Amino acid sequence: MGTHLIQGERVAMPVRIRDAAVASAMFVVPARAAQAVIGYSGLEVATPVPGRAICSLAFIRYADGDLGPYHEFAVAFLVRPAVKGGKVGAFIHWLPVNQEFTLDAGRSIWGFPKEIADIPMDLTSRIQRCAVRFGGRTALELAVRPGVPMPGGGGTPKVDAYSCLDGVTRRTPWTMAPSGVRARPGGARLKLGDHRVADELRGLGMDGKRALSSSTVAHLSMEFAEAEEVW
Repeated sequence: MGTHLIQGERVAMPVRIRDAAVASAMFVVPARAAQAVIGYSGLEVATPVPGRAICSLAFIRYADGDLGPYHEFAVAFLVRPAVKGGKVGAFIHWLPVNQEFTLDAGRSIWGFPKEIADIPMDLTSRIQRCAVRFGGRTALELAVRPGVPMPGGGGTPKVDAYSCLDGVTRRTPWTMAPSGVRARPGGARLKLGDHRVADELRGLGMDGKRALSSSTVAHLSMEFAEAEEVW
């Protein structure tokens, strides 16, 4: 595997995250509107139900990993395979972070759409919360109420993570090993503020919309391989 030079430091591939904590929520949205949002990528949203797509929101606290500790918020859409023999993947539409090193690494190695934001979060209280702010202006807030414990032994899920930056669409193999997983129907509250992505989510009908499901992961290890250009 190769390495990448980021801010004078060598980052070896694959990049490993040894411990992170996550809270997330999935929303059912109109497929046509979702496709309009991600059309710039050349990808197509998956439609598990005709006319409906899935938008996922997540906030992640990275405690120990090759890119250092940081906070991240993700807006992603379930998409159809972009390569022959592929599987349904996750298109990362927006990925604000709160540290410069992971910003540079994410954009240059994988083409992830990272930008710097203030991302306060609480993953220890009864209700887990996160906000994304720019210059004191709130873009959005998400609160997730943990559900019931899920049985372990699910193995290490592998996902194709897609991204599109500067007109180039990429696919990144992404492996996860979660533990301490809790899930439930609903269980999330989204508040949208003043930002272009908030406006996009508002256009999908997500302002005040009940989540399909929500989940929390107490400990998550991950591995990101090299990105491959799709087109």
